[in-house]
Amino acid sequence: MNKKAVCIISGGMDSALAATIAKKSGYEIIGLHFNYGQRTEQKELACYKKIIDDLKVKKSHIIDLPFFEEIGSSALIGEEFDVPTKGIEPGVPITYVPFRNGIFLSIAAAIAQKYDAKAIYIGVVEEDSSGYPDCRESFIHTMNRAINLGLREETKVKIETPLIHLSKEEIVARAIEFGVKLEHTWSCYKNSEKACGVCDSCRLRKKGFEKIGIEDPIEYI
Repeated sequence: MNKKAVCIISGGMDSALAATIAKKSGYEIIGLHFNYGQRTEQKELACYKKIIDDLKVKKSHIIDLPFFEEIGSSALIGEEFDVPTKGIEPGVPITYVPFRNGIFLSIAAAIAQKYDAKAIYIGVVEEDSSGYPDCRESFIHTMNRAINLGLREETKVKIETPLIHLSKEEIVARAIEFGVKLEHTWSCYKNSEKACGVCDSCRLRKKGFEKIGIEDPIEYI
């Protein structure tokens, strides 16, 4: 029986690499994607479908979480706030979606138990992230303990975060080394046609490519 891993894949570069690492580690991948009312929802979904096709994923779950729109409180959802474009500033940014990764991981845990998967892969990055509290290693460790307390006694799941201590340029370099089709990934918080190039996520992505001297295959305004 193949060992299985639930891979949370947003359609972005980080989660695509994390899923690729899972596959190279010998796991059969169960793809998991969330639509939660984000500005670039349809673009991210299209990228997710390309990524799981690239990885030849046979089992996939696309889950709608409309309640995030009810909660609001994030520039990624709705029109309540503008996406910041002046560069990364200290503190938790307005693009933080409250407890998003905690909710994603909880659902991933339920799916992991369904398939008897032993791992959950998530592409969180601590050192080079935008300051999201649910990307911290301490948060992931605590969630992992809670998840295992809440599953059947015979079920043990490990949350794998292979990128958590990498810089963005290291992520780009490793993605290229592992053959991730970066043209099939999307990072922009604002746009779905051409990336804005100025939101926090675009800035981080562009910096990663620039630092290793490789051109980003996606289009920017």
